[in-house]
Amino acid sequence: MSSAAQTSLDTSFENLPIRRVAGLIGGEVQDLKLSASLDDAAIDTLHRALVKYKVLFFRGQSHLDDAEHQAFGARFGDTVPHPTVPSPAGTKLFELDASKGGGRADSWHTDVTFIDAFPKISILRGVKIPAYGGDTVWANTAVAYERLPDDLKRLADSLWAVHTNDYDYGAERVAGTDAQSADARLAHHQNVFVSSVYEAEHPIVHVHPVSGEKALLLGHFIKRIVGLSSSESARIFEILQNRVIRLENTVRWQWRQNDVVIWDNRATQHYAVNDYGTQERLVRRVTVAGERAVSVDGRRSRTLRRP
Repeated sequence: MSSAAQTSLDTSFENLPIRRVAGLIGGEVQDLKLSASLDDAAIDTLHRALVKYKVLFFRGQSHLDDAEHQAFGARFGDTVPHPTVPSPAGTKLFELDASKGGGRADSWHTDVTFIDAFPKISILRGVKIPAYGGDTVWANTAVAYERLPDDLKRLADSLWAVHTNDYDYGAERVAGTDAQSADARLAHHQNVFVSSVYEAEHPIVHVHPVSGEKALLLGHFIKRIVGLSSSESARIFEILQNRVIRLENTVRWQWRQNDVVIWDNRATQHYAVNDYGTQERLVRRVTVAGERAVSVDGRRSRTLRRP
């Protein structure tokens, strides 16, 4: 084995060799068949590795179907459907189908932060992958906070923000697509995604319940920062959000058919790159329920509005 390969391979997690994919986030787990029948020790090791790497990648999981995908996800906690988007029949899965209006998540976000107890873990499976394009990028929100200047940390520590699913679905998200596709995406957002409106108030800096790391809680569901005008909110949001998505904080994954990706939703944002035109792209996600975020001074997220 070359010295480079040895350097990239982390063997500290018992029988779970992990290839580092990027410097600050992301590891590819080698030679593991995901299954609900994995023993408790294996699930615990996966969870510890996830907390460290934030995102874990798995190739060649062709044995997983919808039922086994959900059963595996349930090993990490209670699985929940999306609050507003209907699941495929008989499942709790969240489906992103590029041929339908809501299938292109091409904006930086942490999943479902418009509820107070947003998901802790997401498990995404590649069902149909385009021949080119369609990568997903994740960002490490804990290291983004860690690398803030002290004055910015103090400011961020004190701030809270309102998150909502009725966010500003800007025209830039449909730029470069044909008018019919753009119309379909806007209709899906208005008629499905915001069929019921949710709002929650979260600290901009929260404490990870397992690692104790502080992480920035931002993304496109933010409506405004509490106590500030819309213009002030936008400026501060941009400063902090740009820290999150610096390239050195990110990892980019080139999907293959039957890949599975697990991410710690409490310490990441992600972005699905919309560069594959009219090719088919279908992915399905199992979502594991989380708990309310805790601020640096011990206060918890709260619901402002729900159906």
